[in-house]
Amino acid sequence: MISFEPLWKTLKEKEISQYQLIHTYKVSAGQLSRLRANNNVSTHTINILCEILQCSVGEIMVYIPSHEKME
Repeated sequence: MISFEPLWKTLKEKEISQYQLIHTYKVSAGQLSRLRANNNVSTHTINILCEILQCSVGEIMVYIPSHEKME
């Protein structure tokens, strides 16, 4: 499973709010909803977030093996 939990920490560290993502950087509210729910998002969205936050992919998402999810 892919978790976007690191994204929220990175946003806080970079002092960028979800409001700013929507209104300044034009990230859709729907995309943020999918990210909050750890649902599918495109690599295009991941690329845009990395550009906005000036960070690596590992700073916005992490892979959690399925067996760890069940424990």
